[in-house]
Amino acid sequence: MLILPAIDIMGGKCVRLALGRFEDVTTYADPADQCAAFAAQGAEWIHVVDLDGARQGKPVQHDVLRSLVGGSAKIQFGGGVRSLEHVRALLNAGVSRVVVGSLAALTPEQVRSWIAELGAERICCAFDVRPVGERLNVVVKGWTEGSGADLNSTLKSYPPGTLKHVLVTDVSRDGVLAGPNFTIMRTLRDLRPDLMLQASGGISSLSDVAALRSTGVAGAIIGRALYERRFSLGEALAH
Repeated sequence: MLILPAIDIMGGKCVRLALGRFEDVTTYADPADQCAAFAAQGAEWIHVVDLDGARQGKPVQHDVLRSLVGGSAKIQFGGGVRSLEHVRALLNAGVSRVVVGSLAALTPEQVRSWIAELGAERICCAFDVRPVGERLNVVVKGWTEGSGADLNSTLKSYPPGTLKHVLVTDVSRDGVLAGPNFTIMRTLRDLRPDLMLQASGGISSLSDVAALRSTGVAGAIIGRALYERRFSLGEALAH
């Protein structure tokens, strides 16, 4: 299982939000310094989110991005990606994989065409879900709106062979160290064994990392637990 440390950027700073609330923000290190530190600790990939871009509907942290690419770690970058031109610009800037969020749920046919053109390794579709009973409602636009569909039906818009990398976040757990939703990951792993699943939201301990590994997911994105020193990236990589 690949460990992807997370860097969320707002106002040029490295931050973490609680439950996606922009008013509940904690500021940490300089993004470039944090990226270098993660790479020095052994990160192969770093997951970067442009929070300002997510709010504005276009990537805006261009200067910060330039300071992150070109190192030993590959960059998976998302936030505000709304067009093929955005995807191309990010790839041309040195990003290794672009994360497409809202449009992946709202316009799957369009996103499938991007994947067909650019390659399945270059695009990761991110689905943010809010569990309601056994239903996983997909939310979009910074978790402020429902997509009108659940995750199961949304994934049916991406038949096997049309999509490879998928990032799933349980928004009820993100940024609050509540533990991952293991049930979602096990269910998705069984439902779509063709997908490389990345789990995000709630990882708080090394035991969470080990438990996620046992679900068979391809990757785990870790944010606040690293910043609050619950454990180190090196420990997570070795666990």
